[in-house]
Amino acid sequence: MELRDQVEKILGYGPICDHCLGRFFGKRSHGLSNDERGRALRISRALRHNLPFVSETQPCWICSDLFTHLDDWAERACRALSGIEYSTFLVGTKVPALMAESEELVWSDLGLSDPEPFKAETNREVGKRISRRTGKEADIRHPHVVVILDLAADALAVQINPLFIRGRYCKYERGIPQTRWFCRECHGVGCPRCGHSGKMYQDSVEELIGRHVIEQFSAQDAILHGSGREDIDACMVGSGRPFIMEAVSPRFRTVDLESLAEEINRCEEGRVSVTLDGFVDRPAVETIKSKQSHKKYRILVEIDGRTSREELHDALNQLRGTIIFQRTPRRVAHRRADKIRERQVIDIKEMGIENDRILIEVTGEAGLYIKELISGDEGRTDPSLSGILGRNARVTRIDVLHVGSPEEREESLPPKGSGEGDTHGTP
Repeated sequence: MELRDQVEKILGYGPICDHCLGRFFGKRSHGLSNDERGRALRISRALRHNLPFVSETQPCWICSDLFTHLDDWAERACRALSGIEYSTFLVGTKVPALMAESEELVWSDLGLSDPEPFKAETNREVGKRISRRTGKEADIRHPHVVVILDLAADALAVQINPLFIRGRYCKYERGIPQTRWFCRECHGVGCPRCGHSGKMYQDSVEELIGRHVIEQFSAQDAILHGSGREDIDACMVGSGRPFIMEAVSPRFRTVDLESLAEEINRCEEGRVSVTLDGFVDRPAVETIKSKQSHKKYRILVEIDGRTSREELHDALNQLRGTIIFQRTPRRVAHRRADKIRERQVIDIKEMGIENDRILIEVTGEAGLYIKELISGDEGRTDPSLSGILGRNARVTRIDVLHVGSPEEREESLPPKGSGEGDTHGTP
Protein backbone atom coordinates (compact mmCIF):
# COMPACT_ATOMS: atom_id res chain seq x y z
CA MET A 1 0.00 0.00 0.00
CA GLU A 2 1.43 3.39 -1.00
CA LEU A 3 2.02 6.13 1.54
CA ARG A 4 -0.88 8.29 0.32
CA ASP A 5 -3.27 5.35 0.54
CA GLN A 6 -2.09 4.63 4.08
CA VAL A 7 -2.68 8.27 5.05
CA GLU A 8 -6.22 8.17 3.62
CA LYS A 9 -7.06 5.04 5.57
CA ILE A 10 -5.59 6.44 8.82
CA LEU A 11 -7.66 9.60 8.48
CA GLY A 12 -10.70 7.41 7.91
CA TYR A 13 -10.46 5.98 11.46
CA GLY A 14 -11.41 9.34 13.00
CA PRO A 15 -9.95 12.72 13.98
CA ILE A 16 -6.21 12.44 14.59
CA CYS A 17 -3.59 14.97 15.72
CA ASP A 18 -0.43 15.72 13.74
CA HIS A 19 1.73 13.94 16.35
CA CYS A 20 -0.14 10.65 16.02
CA LEU A 21 -0.46 10.89 12.23
CA GLY A 22 3.26 11.53 11.82
CA ARG A 23 4.20 8.88 14.38
CA PHE A 24 2.69 6.11 12.18
CA PHE A 25 5.63 6.84 9.86
CA GLY A 26 8.00 7.96 12.62
CA LYS A 27 10.94 5.70 11.78
CA ARG A 28 11.25 6.97 8.24
CA SER A 29 14.27 9.22 7.92
CA HIS A 30 12.95 12.64 6.91
CA GLY A 31 14.62 14.89 9.50
CA LEU A 32 11.22 15.94 10.83
CA SER A 33 9.56 15.63 14.20
CA ASN A 34 6.37 13.57 14.30
CA ASP A 35 4.08 16.60 14.46
CA GLU A 36 5.96 18.25 11.58
CA ARG A 37 5.70 15.03 9.58
CA GLY A 38 1.98 14.72 10.33
CA ARG A 39 1.33 18.33 9.28
CA ALA A 40 3.31 17.79 6.06
CA LEU A 41 1.28 14.68 5.22
CA ARG A 42 -1.94 16.58 5.83
CA ILE A 43 -0.82 19.48 3.58
CA SER A 44 0.30 17.06 0.86
CA ARG A 45 -3.09 15.36 0.93
CA ALA A 46 -4.92 18.71 0.66
CA LEU A 47 -2.81 19.74 -2.35
CA ARG A 48 -3.32 16.38 -4.02
CA HIS A 49 -7.11 16.66 -3.76
CA ASN A 50 -7.17 20.42 -4.37
CA LEU A 51 -8.68 20.97 -0.94
CA PRO A 52 -8.09 23.84 1.50
CA PHE A 53 -5.69 22.88 4.29
CA VAL A 54 -7.50 22.59 7.62
CA SER A 55 -5.84 21.56 10.88
CA GLU A 56 -7.63 18.94 12.98
CA THR A 57 -9.85 20.64 15.56
CA GLN A 58 -11.49 17.65 17.23
CA PRO A 59 -9.84 15.59 19.96
CA CYS A 60 -7.48 12.92 18.65
CA TRP A 61 -9.10 9.47 18.90
CA ILE A 62 -5.75 7.87 19.82
CA CYS A 63 -4.06 10.20 22.33
CA SER A 64 -6.96 12.45 23.40
CA ASP A 65 -4.68 15.42 22.59
CA LEU A 66 -2.13 14.47 25.21
CA PHE A 67 0.61 16.20 23.23
CA THR A 68 -0.92 19.57 23.99
CA HIS A 69 -0.06 18.94 27.66
CA LEU A 70 3.64 18.03 27.33
CA ASP A 71 4.76 21.28 28.96
CA ASP A 72 2.48 20.61 31.92
CA TRP A 73 3.98 17.12 32.42
CA ALA A 74 7.50 18.55 32.18
CA GLU A 75 6.70 21.22 34.76
CA ARG A 76 5.25 18.63 37.14
CA ALA A 77 8.37 16.53 36.70
CA CYS A 78 10.68 19.44 37.52
CA ARG A 79 8.73 20.16 40.70
CA ALA A 80 8.99 16.51 41.73
CA LEU A 81 12.74 16.52 41.07
CA SER A 82 13.29 19.61 43.19
CA GLY A 83 15.56 18.85 46.14
CA ILE A 84 17.08 15.74 44.54
CA GLU A 85 20.70 15.82 43.43
CA TYR A 86 21.12 14.24 39.99
CA SER A 87 23.03 14.75 36.77
CA THR A 88 21.21 12.38 34.43
CA PHE A 89 17.58 11.36 34.09
CA LEU A 90 15.21 9.24 32.05
CA VAL A 91 11.48 9.52 31.38
CA GLY A 92 9.22 6.47 31.32
CA THR A 93 5.52 6.39 30.49
CA LYS A 94 2.73 4.03 31.54
CA VAL A 95 0.43 4.08 28.53
CA PRO A 96 -3.31 3.40 29.06
CA ALA A 97 -4.31 0.05 27.59
CA LEU A 98 -6.94 1.55 25.26
CA MET A 99 -4.42 4.01 23.83
CA ALA A 100 -1.87 1.28 23.15
CA GLU A 101 -4.50 -0.99 21.61
CA SER A 102 -5.73 1.82 19.33
CA GLU A 103 -2.38 2.49 17.69
CA GLU A 104 -1.55 -1.23 17.46
CA LEU A 105 -4.87 -1.77 15.67
CA VAL A 106 -3.85 0.67 12.94
CA TRP A 107 -0.36 -0.88 12.66
CA SER A 108 -1.89 -4.30 12.17
CA ASP A 109 -4.73 -3.29 9.81
CA LEU A 110 -2.47 -1.35 7.46
CA GLY A 111 0.67 -3.44 7.83
CA LEU A 112 2.74 -0.39 8.80
CA SER A 113 6.46 -1.06 8.99
CA ASP A 114 7.84 2.23 10.31
CA PRO A 115 5.67 3.40 13.23
CA GLU A 116 7.10 4.82 16.42
CA PRO A 117 5.29 3.75 19.61
CA PHE A 118 3.36 6.41 21.51
CA LYS A 119 5.47 5.70 24.61
CA ALA A 120 8.73 6.46 22.81
CA GLU A 121 7.58 9.87 21.56
CA THR A 122 6.13 10.85 24.92
CA ASN A 123 9.34 9.91 26.73
CA ARG A 124 11.45 11.84 24.26
CA GLU A 125 9.33 14.98 24.08
CA VAL A 126 8.83 15.32 27.83
CA GLY A 127 12.53 14.53 28.34
CA LYS A 128 13.53 17.35 25.96
CA ARG A 129 11.41 19.80 27.93
CA ILE A 130 12.83 18.68 31.28
CA SER A 131 16.36 19.01 29.91
CA ARG A 132 15.71 22.56 28.72
CA ARG A 133 14.32 23.55 32.12
CA THR A 134 16.98 21.87 34.29
CA GLY A 135 20.10 21.71 32.14
CA LYS A 136 20.37 17.99 32.99
CA GLU A 137 21.01 15.30 30.39
CA ALA A 138 18.85 12.33 29.52
CA ASP A 139 20.69 9.00 29.84
CA ILE A 140 19.07 5.77 28.72
CA ARG A 141 21.68 3.43 30.25
CA HIS A 142 22.67 4.95 33.60
CA PRO A 143 20.16 7.58 34.74
CA HIS A 144 20.38 8.86 38.31
CA VAL A 145 16.60 9.34 38.40
CA VAL A 146 13.66 8.04 36.39
CA VAL A 147 10.50 10.12 35.99
CA ILE A 148 7.48 7.86 35.49
CA LEU A 149 4.34 9.33 33.89
CA ASP A 150 1.14 7.40 34.66
CA LEU A 151 -1.26 8.79 32.07
CA ALA A 152 -4.32 6.83 33.14
CA ALA A 153 -4.02 7.96 36.75
CA ASP A 154 -2.81 11.46 35.82
CA ALA A 155 0.05 10.87 38.28
CA LEU A 156 3.79 11.27 38.25
CA ALA A 157 6.44 9.47 40.31
CA VAL A 158 10.22 9.79 40.63
CA GLN A 159 12.37 6.71 41.06
CA ILE A 160 15.84 7.49 42.42
CA ASN A 161 18.32 4.88 41.33
CA PRO A 162 20.75 3.57 43.96
CA LEU A 163 24.44 4.30 44.11
CA PHE A 164 27.14 1.85 45.13
CA ILE A 165 30.27 2.38 47.25
CA ARG A 166 33.12 -0.12 47.31
CA GLY A 167 35.40 -0.63 50.28
CA ARG A 168 36.62 -3.01 52.98
CA TYR A 169 35.43 -3.34 56.56
CA CYS A 170 36.84 -4.71 59.76
CA LYS A 171 34.64 -6.04 62.54
CA TYR A 172 36.18 -5.99 66.03
CA GLU A 173 33.20 -7.04 68.13
CA ARG A 174 32.03 -10.62 68.30
CA GLY A 175 28.35 -11.45 68.40
CA ILE A 176 27.12 -9.17 65.64
CA PRO A 177 26.14 -10.53 62.20
CA GLN A 178 27.23 -9.08 58.88
CA THR A 179 23.70 -8.13 57.80
CA ARG A 180 20.35 -7.61 59.48
CA TRP A 181 19.05 -10.86 60.90
CA PHE A 182 15.29 -10.78 61.13
CA CYS A 183 13.48 -12.69 63.85
CA ARG A 184 12.68 -16.27 62.86
CA GLU A 185 9.30 -16.04 64.56
CA CYS A 186 7.87 -12.77 63.24
CA HIS A 187 10.15 -12.18 60.23
CA GLY A 188 10.70 -8.53 61.10
CA VAL A 189 7.22 -7.59 62.31
CA GLY A 190 8.03 -7.66 66.04
CA CYS A 191 7.07 -10.21 68.68
CA PRO A 192 7.83 -11.15 72.32
CA ARG A 193 10.74 -13.39 71.29
CA CYS A 194 12.68 -10.50 69.71
CA GLY A 195 11.51 -7.87 72.20
CA HIS A 196 9.32 -6.44 69.42
CA SER A 197 12.42 -5.28 67.53
CA GLY A 198 11.85 -7.65 64.63
CA LYS A 199 15.52 -8.71 64.74
CA MET A 200 17.53 -11.54 66.26
CA TYR A 201 20.42 -9.13 66.94
CA GLN A 202 20.10 -5.44 67.63
CA ASP A 203 23.10 -4.43 65.52
CA SER A 204 24.89 -5.68 62.42
CA VAL A 205 27.86 -4.55 60.36
CA GLU A 206 25.36 -3.48 57.70
CA GLU A 207 23.53 -1.19 60.14
CA LEU A 208 26.63 0.17 61.89
CA ILE A 209 28.04 1.33 58.56
CA GLY A 210 24.72 1.89 56.84
CA ARG A 211 23.24 4.41 59.26
CA HIS A 212 26.00 6.86 58.36
CA VAL A 213 25.48 6.22 54.65
CA ILE A 214 21.74 6.82 55.05
CA GLU A 215 22.37 10.10 56.85
CA GLN A 216 25.05 11.44 54.49
CA PHE A 217 23.22 10.53 51.26
CA SER A 218 19.71 11.15 52.65
CA ALA A 219 18.91 7.62 51.51
CA GLN A 220 15.94 5.42 52.35
CA ASP A 221 18.10 2.44 53.27
CA ALA A 222 21.61 1.01 52.97
CA ILE A 223 22.26 -2.59 51.94
CA LEU A 224 25.60 -4.32 52.41
CA HIS A 225 26.85 -6.75 49.75
CA GLY A 226 29.88 -8.63 51.06
CA SER A 227 32.51 -10.88 49.54
CA GLY A 228 31.41 -13.82 51.68
CA ARG A 229 30.70 -13.46 55.37
CA GLU A 230 32.39 -14.27 58.65
CA ASP A 231 30.72 -16.25 61.43
CA ILE A 232 28.85 -14.15 63.95
CA ASP A 233 31.38 -15.08 66.66
CA ALA A 234 34.36 -14.19 64.46
CA CYS A 235 36.19 -10.90 64.13
CA MET A 236 37.14 -9.59 60.70
CA VAL A 237 40.54 -7.93 61.11
CA GLY A 238 43.73 -7.51 59.11
CA SER A 239 43.08 -6.17 55.62
CA GLY A 240 39.29 -6.28 56.04
CA ARG A 241 36.52 -7.86 53.98
CA PRO A 242 35.65 -6.40 50.57
CA PHE A 243 32.11 -5.07 50.40
CA ILE A 244 29.83 -2.81 48.40
CA MET A 245 27.29 -0.63 50.17
CA GLU A 246 24.15 0.15 48.21
CA ALA A 247 22.53 3.47 49.10
CA VAL A 248 18.83 3.11 48.30
CA SER A 249 17.03 6.15 46.82
CA PRO A 250 19.70 8.69 47.77
CA ARG A 251 18.58 12.31 47.50
CA PHE A 252 22.25 13.38 47.50
CA ARG A 253 24.93 11.78 45.34
CA THR A 254 27.98 13.98 45.97
CA VAL A 255 29.50 12.95 49.30
CA ASP A 256 33.18 12.98 50.25
CA LEU A 257 33.94 9.31 50.91
CA GLU A 258 37.09 10.03 52.90
CA SER A 259 35.12 12.15 55.36
CA LEU A 260 32.36 9.52 55.45
CA ALA A 261 34.91 6.81 56.34
CA GLU A 262 36.39 9.02 59.06
CA GLU A 263 32.95 9.55 60.57
CA ILE A 264 32.16 5.81 60.55
CA ASN A 265 35.52 4.94 62.11
CA ARG A 266 35.12 7.60 64.79
CA CYS A 267 31.53 6.84 65.73
CA GLU A 268 31.83 3.04 65.57
CA GLU A 269 35.30 2.79 67.12
CA GLY A 270 35.95 -0.61 68.65
CA ARG A 271 33.10 -2.19 66.68
CA VAL A 272 33.76 -1.66 62.96
CA SER A 273 36.05 0.39 60.73
CA VAL A 274 36.11 0.91 56.97
CA THR A 275 38.17 2.11 54.05
CA LEU A 276 36.09 3.39 51.13
CA ASP A 277 37.64 3.13 47.67
CA GLY A 278 35.08 4.85 45.45
CA PHE A 279 31.81 4.57 43.57
CA VAL A 280 31.06 1.59 41.32
CA ASP A 281 28.23 0.46 39.04
CA ARG A 282 25.59 -2.16 39.81
CA PRO A 283 27.40 -5.01 37.96
CA ALA A 284 30.18 -4.77 40.56
CA VAL A 285 27.74 -6.15 43.14
CA GLU A 286 27.36 -9.42 41.27
CA THR A 287 31.11 -9.59 40.79
CA ILE A 288 31.93 -9.17 44.47
CA LYS A 289 29.25 -11.65 45.57
CA SER A 290 30.36 -14.32 43.10
CA LYS A 291 34.12 -13.84 43.50
CA GLN A 292 35.81 -16.90 44.96
CA SER A 293 38.47 -15.53 47.32
CA HIS A 294 40.90 -17.38 49.51
CA LYS A 295 40.73 -16.53 53.20
CA LYS A 296 43.30 -16.38 55.95
CA TYR A 297 42.29 -17.07 59.55
CA ARG A 298 43.88 -16.90 62.98
CA ILE A 299 42.24 -19.40 65.31
CA LEU A 300 42.68 -20.41 68.93
CA VAL A 301 42.39 -24.18 69.29
CA GLU A 302 41.74 -26.23 72.41
CA ILE A 303 42.80 -29.90 72.29
CA ASP A 304 41.70 -32.52 74.81
CA GLY A 305 44.56 -34.23 76.62
CA ARG A 306 48.27 -33.57 76.20
CA THR A 307 49.69 -33.01 72.73
CA SER A 308 53.40 -32.55 72.06
CA ARG A 309 54.53 -29.87 69.63
CA GLU A 310 56.00 -32.60 67.49
CA GLU A 311 52.59 -34.29 67.22
CA LEU A 312 50.92 -30.97 66.45
CA HIS A 313 53.42 -29.98 63.78
CA ASP A 314 53.18 -33.39 62.16
CA ALA A 315 49.39 -33.10 62.05
CA LEU A 316 49.56 -29.60 60.57
CA ASN A 317 52.04 -30.80 57.94
CA GLN A 318 49.57 -33.49 56.94
CA LEU A 319 46.83 -30.87 56.46
CA ARG A 320 48.99 -28.36 54.59
CA GLY A 321 48.20 -28.40 50.86
CA THR A 322 45.67 -31.20 51.32
CA ILE A 323 42.25 -31.47 49.70
CA ILE A 324 39.59 -31.65 52.43
CA PHE A 325 36.27 -33.43 51.91
CA GLN A 326 33.55 -31.64 53.85
CA ARG A 327 29.95 -32.66 54.10
CA THR A 328 27.72 -29.69 54.88
CA PRO A 329 28.33 -28.97 58.60
CA ARG A 330 25.54 -29.72 61.04
CA ARG A 331 25.51 -26.08 62.24
CA VAL A 332 24.50 -24.78 58.80
CA ALA A 333 22.62 -27.82 57.46
CA HIS A 334 19.28 -26.08 57.99
CA ARG A 335 20.15 -23.43 55.39
CA ARG A 336 22.64 -25.13 53.06
CA ALA A 337 22.29 -28.04 50.64
CA ASP A 338 23.51 -31.34 52.06
CA LYS A 339 26.49 -32.15 49.85
CA ILE A 340 30.18 -32.98 50.02
CA ARG A 341 32.54 -30.19 48.98
CA GLU A 342 36.23 -30.46 48.17
CA ARG A 343 38.36 -27.58 49.44
CA GLN A 344 42.11 -27.15 49.82
CA VAL A 345 44.11 -26.05 52.84
CA ILE A 346 46.61 -23.71 51.19
CA ASP A 347 48.70 -23.19 54.33
CA ILE A 348 48.46 -23.92 58.03
CA LYS A 349 50.98 -23.23 60.81
CA GLU A 350 51.30 -22.83 64.56
CA MET A 351 51.80 -19.28 65.83
CA GLY A 352 52.30 -19.91 69.53
CA ILE A 353 50.54 -20.74 72.79
CA GLU A 354 47.90 -18.60 74.50
CA ASN A 355 46.34 -19.68 77.80
CA ASP A 356 47.22 -23.35 77.17
CA ARG A 357 45.59 -23.17 73.76
CA ILE A 358 47.25 -23.33 70.36
CA LEU A 359 47.27 -20.27 68.12
CA ILE A 360 47.12 -21.36 64.47
CA GLU A 361 46.98 -19.49 61.15
CA VAL A 362 45.12 -21.14 58.27
CA THR A 363 44.87 -20.02 54.66
CA GLY A 364 42.11 -21.87 52.87
CA GLU A 365 40.34 -22.02 49.55
CA ALA A 366 36.99 -20.20 49.37
CA GLY A 367 34.29 -22.25 51.07
CA LEU A 368 36.56 -24.15 53.46
CA TYR A 369 34.80 -24.56 56.84
CA ILE A 370 37.55 -23.79 59.35
CA LYS A 371 35.80 -24.89 62.56
CA GLU A 372 35.07 -28.28 61.03
CA LEU A 373 38.62 -28.57 59.68
CA ILE A 374 39.68 -28.61 63.33
CA SER A 375 36.83 -30.57 64.97
CA GLY A 376 36.04 -33.02 62.17
CA ASP A 377 32.31 -32.45 62.78
CA GLU A 378 31.83 -36.07 63.87
CA GLY A 379 33.46 -37.41 60.74
CA ARG A 380 31.68 -35.13 58.27
CA THR A 381 35.02 -33.40 57.52
CA ASP A 382 37.98 -35.56 56.51
CA PRO A 383 40.85 -35.22 57.14
CA SER A 384 40.69 -32.98 60.19
CA LEU A 385 43.03 -32.00 63.01
CA SER A 386 40.94 -34.02 65.48
CA GLY A 387 41.02 -37.06 63.21
CA ILE A 388 44.78 -36.95 62.68
CA LEU A 389 45.55 -36.41 66.40
CA GLY A 390 43.00 -39.00 67.52
CA ARG A 391 41.58 -36.64 70.14
CA ASN A 392 38.94 -33.92 70.23
CA ALA A 393 39.95 -30.43 69.15
CA ARG A 394 37.79 -27.35 68.82
CA VAL A 395 38.05 -23.70 67.80
CA THR A 396 37.48 -21.37 70.75
CA ARG A 397 38.19 -18.12 68.92
CA ILE A 398 38.37 -17.22 65.26
CA ASP A 399 39.53 -14.10 63.44
CA VAL A 400 39.55 -13.55 59.70
CA LEU A 401 42.79 -11.83 58.70
CA HIS A 402 42.45 -11.51 54.93
CA VAL A 403 39.92 -12.06 52.14
CA GLY A 404 41.22 -11.97 48.59
CA SER A 405 43.48 -13.57 46.02
CA PRO A 406 46.98 -14.66 47.09
CA GLU A 407 48.62 -11.84 45.11
CA GLU A 408 46.63 -9.14 46.92
CA ARG A 409 48.48 -7.31 49.67
CA GLU A 410 47.42 -8.16 53.18
CA GLU A 411 47.58 -4.65 54.58
CA SER A 412 45.91 -3.91 57.89
CA LEU A 413 43.32 -1.23 58.38
CA PRO A 414 44.11 1.28 61.11
CA PRO A 415 43.32 -0.51 64.38
CA LYS A 416 40.27 0.62 66.29
CA GLY A 417 39.69 -0.03 69.94
CA SER A 418 42.16 -2.75 70.94
CA GLY A 419 43.63 -3.59 67.55
CA GLU A 420 43.19 -6.90 65.81
CA GLY A 421 40.49 -8.16 68.09
CA ASP A 422 42.53 -10.90 69.81
CA THR A 423 41.31 -9.77 73.22
CA HIS A 424 37.68 -9.22 72.32
CA GLY A 425 35.09 -11.65 73.61
CA THR A 426 37.27 -14.71 74.26
CA PRO A 427 34.86 -17.59 75.02
